[in-house]
Amino acid sequence: MIRFLATILFLIIRIVSNPVANAFQKKISNDISCVVINFYSYLFLSLMCLPFFLKYLDWSFITINFIALALLAGFLCALGTVCVIKAINIGELSVIGPINSYKSVVGLFAAFIFLREIPSLWALFGIFLIIYGSRYVFSSAEEGFSFKLLKRKDVQLRFLGLLLTGIEAAILKNIIIISSVEACFIFWCFMGLFWSFIFALISKKDFSIKSNSIFFYLIIIAVCLGLMQYSTNFVFASMNVGYALALFQLSSLLTVFFGYKFFHEQALKKKLIGSLIMIIGSIFIILCN
Repeated sequence: MIRFLATILFLIIRIVSNPVANAFQKKISNDISCVVINFYSYLFLSLMCLPFFLKYLDWSFITINFIALALLAGFLCALGTVCVIKAINIGELSVIGPINSYKSVVGLFAAFIFLREIPSLWALFGIFLIIYGSRYVFSSAEEGFSFKLLKRKDVQLRFLGLLLTGIEAAILKNIIIISSVEACFIFWCFMGLFWSFIFALISKKDFSIKSNSIFFYLIIIAVCLGLMQYSTNFVFASMNVGYALALFQLSSLLTVFFGYKFFHEQALKKKLIGSLIMIIGSIFIILCN
């Protein structure tokens, strides 16, 4: 019973923390580079993890295979997060957020191409719902719901981030199986720091923090990302990944609301309706295929 209640609590934390992190990322992304935001987020998270490093690590599972998986997960997440931050910097939060529902469509096509899995009729219906819901979400865009929309850099970056973090989720599940929720989280932080530092160095961006308010926002972002990732790991370890991914889609509704409330983005009603339709479509794909 306690495990069940803890899973529900962490599920709620996961749904709320991601949109909050995205909102603060957008707020400061004009003042500090996306790769630097990412670096500081992982830096603060890694510093928070240091006191627990020895307590939660059982060195018996740390093999070459484990390190390789952790490095790959860190690379995918660090790069995927940069893509997402840049996307919400140049685009609307209420448009970029609901695109996450397409993750289930990407997974469906990947299964068809690489595993020759034929999607069910319910899954095809789910794809239809996601596309139909997108018409509402993208109706406020200048391009409308059309192929021209795919030429927008913010949309392209969000889809790339979706692809990278989708692959990362599967790798994290394997890491959790090999080790534990806590060990997976700690290595996720350290490997994310490693790769985000490399990305920041390559980009030659200014690492300086221009004000105390930006420093404070970076702390909030780090805490939200930490809560998001730990709760994701906990939920993955406690319930079916398909059910978890379907429920995670609820965060899109909060993202749309935050875009309207804090960044004065328009067409709230249409975007909420569209996001809800896309969420239902995603649930059909994940749970009925």
